[in-house]
Amino acid sequence: MFDDYVSTGRLAPPADVRRIVDRAWQDVRTVTEGENSEVYPALAVADPEQFGLCVVGTDGEVFEAGDAEAGFALMSVAKPFTFALVCAHLGAERAREELGANATGQAFNAVEPVLAAPGGRTNPMVNAGAIATCSRLPGADVDAQWEHLRAGLSAFAGRELRVDDDLYAGVSATNFRNRELAAALEAKGALATPPEDALELYTRQSCLLVTAHDLAVMGATLADGGMNPLTREPVVAPDLVRPVLAVMATAGMYERSGDWLYDVGLPGKSGIGGGVLTVSPGKGGLGSFSPRLDEAGNSVRGVRVAARLARDLGLGLFASRPA
Repeated sequence: MFDDYVSTGRLAPPADVRRIVDRAWQDVRTVTEGENSEVYPALAVADPEQFGLCVVGTDGEVFEAGDAEAGFALMSVAKPFTFALVCAHLGAERAREELGANATGQAFNAVEPVLAAPGGRTNPMVNAGAIATCSRLPGADVDAQWEHLRAGLSAFAGRELRVDDDLYAGVSATNFRNRELAAALEAKGALATPPEDALELYTRQSCLLVTAHDLAVMGATLADGGMNPLTREPVVAPDLVRPVLAVMATAGMYERSGDWLYDVGLPGKSGIGGGVLTVSPGKGGLGSFSPRLDEAGNSVRGVRVAARLARDLGLGLFASRPA
């Protein structure tokens, strides 16, 4: 069967990975460009000097540098994993039909794509599409949906994730744009639940506390066909990973997704909390944390270090050598 063949490999020998990760962290930590997000007060006061880096292989090997265990808000890095859980519930084709898969070319919190698209469809990696995704989680009410979502995200991370209550309170009080997006989605018939429930789920997932280590484990789970490489527990079916990575590749870095693919060559996802997730199928996941962001809301150091490691570790999907 041709389906038995996949174009994946393995990480370099551990000693080489350790050396390359350490050197990349040392070099990129000197970058001071960018500014903390001011979307929410708690993000604006995060220590801009923190920089954590972690690579986790599909074999469970872990390589860390810097502030890899520092906690920060998951924010939009939750989106691919929530989409995976909804794909498991609805099926990947129905999820694409209802949520969309193409990049909007606009900012992550723009309302215009919702208003312009048929049925309000955008993609699961921008705020509007992620709110619509949350509305399709299984469960009889918002509490049951949340428990399904929290348990699923925790399974990806290999440990129980908790909401930062102070951050949640601050985000809930100031997420005016996301309320506007939820109202626009409702008007277009794009939600499967009341808008306040969809927005509540989206807000809670954004306020989960994670580390760069967690992101690397979550990425490695996608890299290993939905199997968590540390717990060895399956989280989603292997055939659901491909559509998740596809949407990450097309829209995971917002309007900079094309530049990201040009430089990194891998599916990626950023969050305004400073996290960046990168997945190298068959090889492993990369997680980084640094609060200083570029104009598109992507961590400056996170983007730099992903490009560096994709090159030095040979992770990129588009690289090849003559046979």
